[in-house]
Amino acid sequence: MSTPAAQGGDKPALRKPVFTKVDQLRPGTNGHTLTVKVVSATPVPGRARPGAPAPASSRAPRIAECLVGDETGAIVFTARKDQVDLLKPDATVILRNAKIDMFKGSMRLAVDKWGRIEATEPASFTVKEDNNLLLVEYELVNVAE
Repeated sequence: MSTPAAQGGDKPALRKPVFTKVDQLRPGTNGHTLTVKVVSATPVPGRARPGAPAPASSRAPRIAECLVGDETGAIVFTARKDQVDLLKPDATVILRNAKIDMFKGSMRLAVDKWGRIEATEPASFTVKEDNNLLLVEYELVNVAE
């Protein structure tokens, strides 16, 4: 009988998550873990794909744009499918392995299939809405080497 370690089945030790604050988010980064409070959630009207069969077009993807934040700032989080149910106004959630997507020159926060959203106890902080990272516009600049 061999042990799992002898078969190379040793799992790496899990690292403690390093929590990031909203004002530390930068374009093109990922792997963020943050605790945020949902300020508002706005469903995005689904657009049926042209040429799709009728039943498929009635099931447009569920997407909501949620303003989330912490005591350092606020950012728009794009919730997809079941994430929409977790991100209700006044809910506090932990976003694990979140990434920054760029959309029309501004940052959006998202959690894809590699991340996780967990509901947690209501946070004691108030969201600093006057530091909204969505309002910061970035421009892609190519640097010649």
